[in-house]
Amino acid sequence: MKILSIESSCDETACAVVENGRNVISSVVATQIDEHKLYGGVVPEIASRRHCESITAVCDEALEKAGMTISDCDAVAVTYAPGLIGALLVGVSFAKSLALAAEKPLIPVHHIKGHIAANYIAHSELTPPYLCLVASGGHSHIIKVNDYTEFETIGRTIDDAAGEAFDKAARSMGFPYPGGVHIDKAAKQGNPTSYKLPIPKTDKPYDFSFSGLKTAVINLVHNAEQKGEQININNLAASFQNTVSTMLTTKFIQAAKDNNYKTIALAGGVAANSGLREALAQKAEENGMKLFIPPISLCGDNAAMIGSQAYYEYLKGNIADSSLNAVASMKL
Repeated sequence: MKILSIESSCDETACAVVENGRNVISSVVATQIDEHKLYGGVVPEIASRRHCESITAVCDEALEKAGMTISDCDAVAVTYAPGLIGALLVGVSFAKSLALAAEKPLIPVHHIKGHIAANYIAHSELTPPYLCLVASGGHSHIIKVNDYTEFETIGRTIDDAAGEAFDKAARSMGFPYPGGVHIDKAAKQGNPTSYKLPIPKTDKPYDFSFSGLKTAVINLVHNAEQKGEQININNLAASFQNTVSTMLTTKFIQAAKDNNYKTIALAGGVAANSGLREALAQKAEENGMKLFIPPISLCGDNAAMIGSQAYYEYLKGNIADSSLNAVASMKL
C-alpha cells in the first residue's frame, strides 16, 4: 500500500510516499529555518504563509521522485494535530482537497505518533510493545507503545519541552535559532562538569520539568554580564546538555525498569542530540535493554514518519471524512 503523506505542523513543509509503513519511496522537506532565524524562533503567521506557497510544489516533487502520480497512490495522509494551528490548517486543507479530487481515503495522523513511527522506517525488526521517549521542541513524553495505534503516556513535561529549553538556553548563550544543534556542537569542546545546574524535581516519578533549568542558565549568563565576568560558552553548553541528557535518560530508564521493558526507543527532534543518544545508549547497554533510535534525518519533522504511522492507522480503520479539522493541542 502506497500512501502520499503530508506534514506541516510547524516550519517544515514536507511530503513523502511511503509503502506499507516501512519503505520510503520518496521524501521531500522544505525548511523555513533561515527565515525564522531572523526572529529567533518560529513566527506562526510566517510559517503558515510559507506552507501555502510551498505545499503544492513539495508534493509534486515527492510524486516526481517516486515516479508516480496521485492516481498511483492508495491513500492520502496528513498531520492534523498537534502543532501551530495555522500551519496545520494548510496541510489539512490541502490533503482533504487532494483526497477528494483523487477519490482516495484520507488518513489523519497525530504528530507524536508520527515521531514514534520514524523508528519503523529505520528498524524493520521493531514491533510493539515497547517504551518510547519522545523529546522534541514541543513535547517530552514517556509513552507505552502497546500496539501500533495504542499508546499510553506515563510521563510528560509539566512545563517546557526539552527542545524549547535547548533553544531558549542557546539564545542566552548567543547562538542563533535553532539552538540545539549549536549547543551540541559547542558541548563537544566543553567540560560537562564545569557548571553545576539544577535538576528540577516533579511530583510524579516519570514527569519532567525544564523551566527551572532553562531559567538557571539564562540567569547565570545575565549575572555574569552584569558583573563583567567571562563565561566559557563551550563549558556551559556541555554542562547544560549533560544535565538535560541526564534528566531524560535517568527517568526513562527507570520507567523501563519499573514497567519491565527490555525494548526501548527514542524519537523526536531532540533525539538528534549526540549527548542524549550516547547517554541513553550507554544506560540501555548497562541494563540489558535493546535501544532503537532513528537516524538524524528522521528525527526532525518529516512526512515519511507520517506515512509510516498512517499505514497502521489505515489498517485499524482510522479514516477521516471532509469534516476533518486541525487541532492545535491534543493528547495521544
